[in-house]
Amino acid sequence: MGVYPISKAREIANEQELDLVEISPNAEPPVCKVMDYKKFLYEQKKRDKAMKAKASKVVVKEIRFGPQTDDHDYEFKKRHAEKFLKDGAKLKAYVFFKGRSIVYKDQGEILLLRLAQELEELGKVE
Repeated sequence: MGVYPISKAREIANEQELDLVEISPNAEPPVCKVMDYKKFLYEQKKRDKAMKAKASKVVVKEIRFGPQTDDHDYEFKKRHAEKFLKDGAKLKAYVFFKGRSIVYKDQGEILLLRLAQELEELGKVE
């Protein structure tokens, strides 16, 4: 449109019954735009809402093992873990200890390390 003094720019905005909005205050000279500010805010909110709806939410699936989980149960849960990872979800695997089973802490650690090693190609361990 051109370079105008502030008073002239305000006058132009008033004639069109719109707002004078400063776009880039650090530029030399500052950049302003004549627009309907309420409509601009409405459209910006609408765009932000659409972007938020398109953004995928991270799903965290959990798999719980006991310290003495049998091989068949382990394989069954591992297959579920593979399915979750292929679907794009994050996986949280943990071993629960009930009562005196805390004595078998090393077995639980071995179980989790084995799972992490077998699922290494599907995802990374955090």
